[in-house]
Order: sequence, then structure tokens, then C-alpha cells
Amino acid sequence: MNADERRFEVLRAIVADYVANQEPVGSKALVERHNLGVSSATVRNDMAALEDDGYITQPHTSAGRVPTDKGYRLFVDRLSELKPMSPAERRAIQSFLEGAVDLDDVLRRSVRLLAQLTRQVAVVQYPTLTRSTVRHVEVVQITPARLMVVLITDTGRVDQRMVDLGDVVTEDSVGRIRTVLNTALTGQRLADASAEVAELPDKTPADLRDVMIRVSTVLVESLVEHPEERLVLGGTANLTRNVADFPGSLRQVLEVLEEQVVVLRLLAAVRDPGTVTVRIGGENEEEDLRSTSVVSIGYGGGGTLLGGMGVVGPTRMDYAGTMAAVYAVANYVGDILTGR
Repeated sequence: MNADERRFEVLRAIVADYVANQEPVGSKALVERHNLGVSSATVRNDMAALEDDGYITQPHTSAGRVPTDKGYRLFVDRLSELKPMSPAERRAIQSFLEGAVDLDDVLRRSVRLLAQLTRQVAVVQYPTLTRSTVRHVEVVQITPARLMVVLITDTGRVDQRMVDLGDVVTEDSVGRIRTVLNTALTGQRLADASAEVAELPDKTPADLRDVMIRVSTVLVESLVEHPEERLVLGGTANLTRNVADFPGSLRQVLEVLEEQVVVLRLLAAVRDPGTVTVRIGGENEEEDLRSTSVVSIGYGGGGTLLGGMGVVGPTRMDYAGTMAAVYAVANYVGDILTGR
């Protein structure tokens, strides 16, 4: 093993001990706890070299060392492959998620599960409407002058809207409206569907035009993004376990997490359902998140990216375990939502 490899082993041991025990790590403890195969003098020299290169640092009050953001980054970059979850863990994830009754339930369960598995804050983005297509439009007559329009997308999203018609319509007219809507919209991407809906009144027989104007106006609202509905967050209490992990202020971190726009920006960078992205400390653009690390991934299936999910926690986290959990949950959610 050359000197660089040996130093990386020392760094890896420091990361493991600090993540596990929350205490700065000294050379004596490293030699006792890890089979590094070298003398404590060599370990001390390696630690000095790691410190000079900015991979570890010495907190003022302690003789031990802790990893820096740069040290964690090297550690994460050298995780050559994700630690697989055990068959029991995989079965538990699968059975918990497969019990879900609809899209909302799938996402709520994913967040709960991720927060439990990683003991961090979990975030899941709703499937973005722009990437969804219309599976079906149902039109139900509630009263002679009131309809309920239900839009169902291929990602399992169900949007219900009431339409007051101002006039009585027959069952036959309702059936014709249903046919017009489904002929025009089924299989359309939502972004294209809203343009299609706006033109429908002009293409509708004269006797249905007034009704179609009202239905179209309401339906367009369902086809436009609703940013306020786009995130599920869980496990914020996990951050309060170790307040010392947030040298700035934990309150600032919690406040940022409540701003959905900021969290959506964190997840917006995910492009690929197969790749876990890790942003460590200062790599986060948002200043108040610089004491945290964000582990994220896209979820979807069959080449389609539906949305992002991930966890936010202190930089002192179990990166290998967190990355494995995020990857596994994203895989199952993608499978469930794309019906694989």
C-alpha cells in the first residue's frame, strides 16, 4: 500500500469513528480500534499530512481531529459502489411501500421510510406534471347543473374539480363532453394538454359550447403546476438529536427546509434515476444549509424521470448507509409509480 492509499485508510477510519461516536479522533484511538498495520508514529505523521492537505482539522477544544467537508468529499468519491441493503431490509421496504393505496400514500410512506432508515430529514418531490401524461378524464354529474371533472395522470395523480354550469344539462350531453375530452387529451403530455383544452370550446358543437367553456376553464387549472403541492417532508425532529452538529444554528436549517422553493431547487438538480448525488457542506448554494449534506436521487422508470427525493442531515452522517437507503427507496417508488 503506498503512502496515499495508507493516508486514505487513516481518513476512512477517522470518518467512521467520528460518525459513530461524535468525538474528535486521536491517533491512539485509531491504532487501538482499526487494524491499520502501521505504528502510531506513522499514523500521527499521516494525520499531520491529511491536516496540511485540508482533509481533517482540529477543533479548538480537543486533541483529536475531525473530517472537513473536503475530507468527507474524498471519502464519498472513493465509495466505489453502494453498500447493498440486506434482503430483509429490501423486503421490509417493498412490503411497506406496496401497501400504499394511491400516489399521496406512496409519497408519504416513502418519506416516513427514508427518515426512519437514515435518521435524517427526508424529502420527496411530487411527480412533476410537465412529465406526466393524461391517462383518463372522468366527468360525473353531481346535480343537473353541476359536474365533477376528474383528471387522472399516468403517474397516479388524481385531480378533482367542481364545475358549476349555470344551466341544466342532460346525461347525454355529459357523455358527449366526456368523449370530447378523452378523445382530445388521453395520452397527451400535460404541458400540451393545457393548450388543447383552451381550444376545445371552438371545436365543440354549438349546443355544448357554453358548458365546454366552463369545463375548460376549470380543467386548465388542473393542468398547470401547483408548486405548493410539490413536496412531502418528514423526520425534521431527527435533526434535533444532535444540535452540536449544526455549529451555526439548527433553527436556520429548519427554517430553510420549510421553504419549499429552496428544497425543490436542491432536488431540481437530479437528472437520473440511477445516480445518487451528494452535496457536502459548503457545496450547497444555500448559505443556511452549509452545515448540512444533501443526498439525492431522481426516481422514475423506463427512462422517464418523475421527480427527486433525498435526505438532508449533518455533514457528520453515515454516507454509505444513507446513499444505499436513498437509492433503494427511489428504485421501489419508481417501480410502483410506473407500474413495473
